[in-house]
Amino acid sequence: MSDTKTFVALLLGDVCGQPGCRALFMGLGSLVKDYRADMVIVNGENAANGFGLSASLMEQFFSLGVDVITSGNHIWQQDDLRPYLDSEKRLLRPANYPPQAPGHGSVVVDVKGTKVAVLNLQGRMQLPSIDCPFRIGLEQVQKLRKQTPLIFVDFHAENTEEKEALGLYLDGKISAMVGTHTHVQTADEKILPQKSAYITDIGLCGPSESVIGSDPGISIARQLTQMPMRSEIADTPPVLQGVCITVESATGNALKIERFSRNFLI
Repeated sequence: MSDTKTFVALLLGDVCGQPGCRALFMGLGSLVKDYRADMVIVNGENAANGFGLSASLMEQFFSLGVDVITSGNHIWQQDDLRPYLDSEKRLLRPANYPPQAPGHGSVVVDVKGTKVAVLNLQGRMQLPSIDCPFRIGLEQVQKLRKQTPLIFVDFHAENTEEKEALGLYLDGKISAMVGTHTHVQTADEKILPQKSAYITDIGLCGPSESVIGSDPGISIARQLTQMPMRSEIADTPPVLQGVCITVESATGNALKIERFSRNFLI
């Protein structure tokens, strides 16, 4: 293995509001240094106060060294971002939205002389019923593999069964599939039988003491009253969560997946 050329990617969970942005701004540099990462992929769909991503935050993420921003069902909620969905190739929305929707769901970027593909998909169980992530996912992967064997998939989905099934469906065809959306980091990181890395959810970059990033008081009141209350991002010290994945450059096979969770007292 010492003679094997490798590529290291950091994938960070959903950035939630100002606490998540602060943690990313303060902690990303040390993460990259500690893991000697070649690439950074961040899910930014909750960065703008919990709902969507603003154009200014997108630009700040890229200036920090983020290579690709993925998203999910909230990506449509900031109007000033809409023009960038088509024009900025490094900003992704789930590929299985209808083709009439703005934006694109995959990209191939050149990172230090290595071509790397990133694919964004969204689940359908307990989420809006859009196109099939299995069918669209496989079609996209087959196209991307013509350019590179290094393919990282962000599957933004609610249901664990759907995530595990897609991971195994794409096993051997991709370098890794990570789940996002639930904001709760799972402890099931593994290398699947055909050498793809997998984890059900990589967690969040946001308030550590919260209900999936939101103010606990509002979340509890919603459960007690069953009234429609708008969530607000909790103002507590943030955490940076995600995974570091090492793959073989020539084949795209995953060699190692390691999850991390770092707290910041800010």
